[in-house]
Amino acid sequence: MATPPSPSPSPPPPPSLPSLAEVIFSSEQANHNFSRILGDLKRANLSITNRLRSIRHDAAFVARVAAARRPLPLPLVANERCGSWYIDPALKAASAYFKSTDGHTGQWKFSTRRVNLHLLDLIAQHNGFWPARAGLGVATGSCIIVDSTRRGKRIPDALSKTVPIWCAVLNRALFPEAPAAWHALHVPPNVVSASEQSQIEARLPRFVADFLALEIDLAPLQQRLRNKPLRPLWVTQDDFHDDDDFEGSGSELGLYPVVCCTSSRRVAGGTEVGEGAGYIQGAGDDTENWALGLTAPLFWAHADALLTTPEHELPALIQRLVAAADAVTVTTELVQVAPCLAIGVLPPSPAARAALTVASASGATTCVVALVPAATDAASWEKSPSHLEVGLGGKSKAASRALRAALPRICDFVSRFLLRPDGDDDVGGGSSLGGAAEKRAVAIVCESGKDLSVGVALALYCWCFDSSGQNLLLVGGDREPFTKTKIRVKLGHILNRVPDANPSRATLQSVNSFLMGWRE
Repeated sequence: MATPPSPSPSPPPPPSLPSLAEVIFSSEQANHNFSRILGDLKRANLSITNRLRSIRHDAAFVARVAAARRPLPLPLVANERCGSWYIDPALKAASAYFKSTDGHTGQWKFSTRRVNLHLLDLIAQHNGFWPARAGLGVATGSCIIVDSTRRGKRIPDALSKTVPIWCAVLNRALFPEAPAAWHALHVPPNVVSASEQSQIEARLPRFVADFLALEIDLAPLQQRLRNKPLRPLWVTQDDFHDDDDFEGSGSELGLYPVVCCTSSRRVAGGTEVGEGAGYIQGAGDDTENWALGLTAPLFWAHADALLTTPEHELPALIQRLVAAADAVTVTTELVQVAPCLAIGVLPPSPAARAALTVASASGATTCVVALVPAATDAASWEKSPSHLEVGLGGKSKAASRALRAALPRICDFVSRFLLRPDGDDDVGGGSSLGGAAEKRAVAIVCESGKDLSVGVALALYCWCFDSSGQNLLLVGGDREPFTKTKIRVKLGHILNRVPDANPSRATLQSVNSFLMGWRE
């Protein structure tokens, strides 16, 4: 007799669905892992490769703006530090220094140590910006100032406020009798509020007074601009088209447009996800955190190699490029900034630095003050009666602060050199200082040729010469007390001679502290 089949076992109950908390917030470890993954993705997006590709992309946009609707590209001005990354060196006409911090809300400022007057020549010389259909009967000049910004901003404060302040101050200072419209502060709409614009305008008279206190000869500046005001305009990747002719101000005849170009495309959060993943807004900013020593000139000289090298091989390639650049001998050009005083870039080797101590073409004997980055004992600084090698140590702020303690020794050394009897010279061979008016000259060199050397030149200019350039050491008499106004005036004279000089706040504070703390 057949055995009846056993009944089928009951199916297991379906698994219970997890709660929402279990799915999304299952554990602190899961949350930590999720955050780590997001962080890894963000760091991957911020790779050196993505930065360099983003810079190349933005530089192409800048070149389009320069060339749009014109037979010749407009001159491109890099607002440093990052502006040079976005301009092909073949197109770069100059550098400028408009700080975003001078445009921060509530901190608006006209900088008397970054007056950027060299741009006036560039602006006035370049003709043909405005097309015929804009209604202008005469050619006018212009330039494009290039900068970038990060984290989703549309326009950096340097371009939306600092440059407009600069334009308004110069218009008021150079053309005080001009119509009120010339003196207006122009800011980009929908970026700077009417309230903020009004607050900045209220400070313009003080900014003008600060500029006039530099006692810069205004007549040559007025002649350069030929009785036309400066007028800022703005262009970004969001609102530019290749057929743009900037007609927004075409009805304003007889002016000089100062085009403020934001090179980077606006991206929420600063980095793009999805189809355009990898693009970084403001990729050229904060190079000390990612560039490994790579500079804008090095990038442009080796762009193809850098952009085709795998990410994991880039650090080694950059290291080789930087080392090769450091090994190249740099010719030091000295720029006279005051009677008997010149500044330049520090040669890379001790031998090259020693060769700077020379007799100039005009017969002036040159003394060299070399400001080197290595920290050295002050007792070892004096290499010869005409060569002082000052080891301040460190970089930027640290060296600037160390300058305060070094200035008494520097001024004493230079004073002794300038007062040395004839025939007591210790002269080598090498570079020259043309056109020196005095029998002796002093060359001050630092790594950049724009910061520490400017500070030392300013201190020596105040210490050794009066406002007319007469050597106080030779004529004798009592030295008048130093004041901030007198120091600022002489700084203005130096900046007029070297427009791309960029002395840091710490450097100038060291100079002020030394001079104003001096007692006979």
